[in-house]
Amino acid sequence: MSRATLTSKGQLTLPKEVRQALGLREGDRLEVEVVEGEIRMRPIRRYRAAELAGLLKGSPVPFAGLEAEKEALARALAERERGG
Repeated sequence: MSRATLTSKGQLTLPKEVRQALGLREGDRLEVEVVEGEIRMRPIRRYRAAELAGLLKGSPVPFAGLEAEKEALARALAERERGG
């Protein structure tokens, strides 16, 4: 188990082994919540354009508009994040 120290400004540096294990990079964001008196953090995943390229590829559905495409992309990313 790793340890970290909270600074007077409320900043926390995640230990290198934690960052490496989660694939975190500079600028990555984390979701933080308090659950039963404990701090729980989860990475908010960022995807590179190359990783997104195949998510909607090959769809036989015609272009339904920008908003519909944004919603479809969000659903695809959420499913990918869940491992599906």
